[in-house]
Amino acid sequence: MASPAPSPPSHPPAPDPTARAANAQKFTLELEFVQALANPWYLHTLAHQGYFEDEAFLEYLKYLEYWRQPQYARFILYPHALHHLELLQHAPFREALTHPDLVQSLHEKQYYAWAKGRRADEPGEGAGKKEEEGAGATAGGIPGAGGG
Repeated sequence: MASPAPSPPSHPPAPDPTARAANAQKFTLELEFVQALANPWYLHTLAHQGYFEDEAFLEYLKYLEYWRQPQYARFILYPHALHHLELLQHAPFREALTHPDLVQSLHEKQYYAWAKGRRADEPGEGAGKKEEEGAGATAGGIPGAGGG
């Protein structure tokens, strides 16, 4: 007796259009928020409005760490956003963001990095310096705040 013909491979069901739209909207909103973290003055505003004292907000920042994974990080246009997201996991950095001098220093170093391709505290080194090498730099005594 002949064996039955193998069944064609089953395909996963097509995603629900409503769920797909909701996921796309969530992705877009989270991407925009994470990219906003690149702006030191936005971080300063969040600090002054007390967001960094809200446990739910701090948990949200932890949740957003998935953006650091390569399959998500490729969508980030402003790499400083990921650096700041990492620094926001540390209370001393969050507390320091209330000080305009630190925020101005971050802003200036960020501008210099974008304009010249290197860190402001290393004027003799050229573009192409690996970001990891700057991870130990400081701004206002905050480890890692000066290089990213």
